[in-house]
Amino acid sequence: MQLYTVGINHTTAPIAIREKVAFDPDHLSQALRDLMDNKVNEAAILSTCNRSEIYAKARDPQIIVDWLCKYHGIKLKTIESHLYIYENQEAIQHAFRVASGLDSMVLGEPQILGQMKQAIKTAENTGTLGVLLNKLFQKTFSVAKEVRTKTDIGMSSISMAAASVRLAERIFESITDQRVLFIGAGDMITLCATHFVARKPKSVAIANRSIERGQELADSISEQEVQAESFKLSELPGRLHEFDIIVSSTASSLPIIGLGMVESALKQRRHKPMVMIDLAVPRDFEPEISRLEDIYLYTVDDLGVMIQTGASLRQAAVSQAEAIIEDRVGNFMHWMHGRKTVPLIQDIQQQGE
Repeated sequence: MQLYTVGINHTTAPIAIREKVAFDPDHLSQALRDLMDNKVNEAAILSTCNRSEIYAKARDPQIIVDWLCKYHGIKLKTIESHLYIYENQEAIQHAFRVASGLDSMVLGEPQILGQMKQAIKTAENTGTLGVLLNKLFQKTFSVAKEVRTKTDIGMSSISMAAASVRLAERIFESITDQRVLFIGAGDMITLCATHFVARKPKSVAIANRSIERGQELADSISEQEVQAESFKLSELPGRLHEFDIIVSSTASSLPIIGLGMVESALKQRRHKPMVMIDLAVPRDFEPEISRLEDIYLYTVDDLGVMIQTGASLRQAAVSQAEAIIEDRVGNFMHWMHGRKTVPLIQDIQQQGE
C-alpha cells in the first residue's frame, strides 16, 4: 500500500474540464464511501473551484483513476492528459504546497487551508481517514502554519473577491450607482459581498435557495448602511433584469442562469450592460451567454489572469517556503519508513521472548 494523490487543477485543465470532475459537497461522504468500496484503504477528497484531488492509501493509483471516471460518468481520454498522479514523497510535498498556498491560483491565499481542513473533517466523520492520512494532514496543517508565519507568502495577495470588484469597475466607472445581485450565500459570496459593499453600491440583493440564509446575509449588509434584500432563487428569472452586476457561487451541478433568461433580461434593460462573475465550478452560467453583446461574463479562470499580476512580489517568499517544505517532507518520509520497520521489530521481539 502506497500514498497517492490523483487530481486535476487550474494549472492542468481549463474550467470546462475541471467542472466535469468537481464533487458536490452535499454528497462528498457518499463519494468517499463508494471509493473505499473499490479496494482503497484510506481516502480524502479536496474539491474547490480550482481543483479536485483525491488523497488515498492504495495498491495502485489506476484504481483511483478508474473510480474517478466511473463516479463522474466520463471516459478516461477526456481527462487523462489533465491528470496528475503523485506517489509517496511527491504526494506529501504536494499536500504541503497546497495547504501553504503555493499551488493556488491566488499565490499565498489563505482560503485553501480552510477548505482543506473541511475536506479532512468530512473524511474523518465518514470514517475514511486512517493512521497514514491522519498523520499526513496533521503535519500538513503544521507546515502551512510555519510557512505563513516565517515567510511573506500572503503579502500583497489579491483575492478572488477583490478581483471581482476590479473586473466590475472595468465596465462601470463607479459601483456606487449600480445594483448588485449575489447568487448563493456561502463563504465565497459572503467574502465578495464584503468587498462590494465597501464600494457602497446603490443596492444589494441575495438570491438563495434558503431564504433564511440569504436574509441573514442581507441583514448584515444593511447594518453597513447599504440597502439590501433577499429573495428565493426561483424568483430569479423575473428579476434578473433589475441588476447591473451579478456574482454567483453555488454548489449546483447544472447552470442556474441560461442563455434564454439573460436574453430576456437584456431586452427589458434595453441592452444596458451587465457584468456577470461566475465563481462556481461547475459553472452557474451557460458559457454561450458570453457571446451576447452588452454582457461581460467572467469565470474563475479569467479572474486568475488578473490575480497573477501581483505574483512577482511574492517570489522571494516562495523560495523560503519551498525550503521549509522540502525539509518537512524529509521528516515525514523518515516517519513513513519507520512505520514499515515496526512489524519486523515486533517479530524480532516475539522471537527473542
